[in-house]
Amino acid sequence: MRPNRPSPRARGPAHHRPAEGQRGNAEGVWLHGLHPVAAALANPARRLRRLLVTREAERELAERVPNPWRITPELVERDRLAALLPPESVHQGAALLVEPLPELLLEKVLEGSTGPVLVLDQVTDPRNVGAILRSAAAFGAAAVVMQDRHAPQETGSLARAASGALEVVPILREVNLSRALQALKKAGLWVVGLEAAGPVTLAQSGLQGRRVALVLGAEGEGLRRLTRENCDELVRLPIMPAMESLNVSAAAAVALYELVRE
Repeated sequence: MRPNRPSPRARGPAHHRPAEGQRGNAEGVWLHGLHPVAAALANPARRLRRLLVTREAERELAERVPNPWRITPELVERDRLAALLPPESVHQGAALLVEPLPELLLEKVLEGSTGPVLVLDQVTDPRNVGAILRSAAAFGAAAVVMQDRHAPQETGSLARAASGALEVVPILREVNLSRALQALKKAGLWVVGLEAAGPVTLAQSGLQGRRVALVLGAEGEGLRRLTRENCDELVRLPIMPAMESLNVSAAAAVALYELVRE
């Protein structure tokens, strides 16, 4: 871990706004909000660089993650945080500069959990991806697989939407999604594409006893042709005819519940 910086009594934070979406750069990633910051503090795999907190936020974080922390907090006023973070960031008095999480191998992730795997086909909205991560953590998913391109990078807004789940559910980024689906099949998972025109509902597909990789497409476009062709089967959710589809994060939550319920 890199040495801590001096407290704000000696030196205050720089007055510049970090660009969202920069992954692995020299500055790192600013997480903000009590849930994301507390989860990162509790995650031993997360490399911490700098923690800025108000006195109130420091007390609340200490209730969630007991001291000693792996980093010394710097006390600041709320307006200093607002000046540092991107506009409209809901920081709740806490911001943590971190390095992006280390990339993991698919084989190791599958060995570490028996839960389903979510595969996202060009889902680009960081708020949707964050909400999907939150549902993945709630229902015990082993990982979320995304493309290296056409997918959001690790940012404060994604972490905020994930409400701490970014530190819990591994994200695997793949250059070629079709090859990733083939690798999941070789590992023994049944690859199921969620599509409005699927011939059967998820509940009717007879997946009991099978470990599933659930594939979700972008809103509007859905699954791409090659992704669809690499699925073992296509299923749908039983929604009313008046509504064409669900938001992808809502669909993920409903489908995960169906997969893991007794």
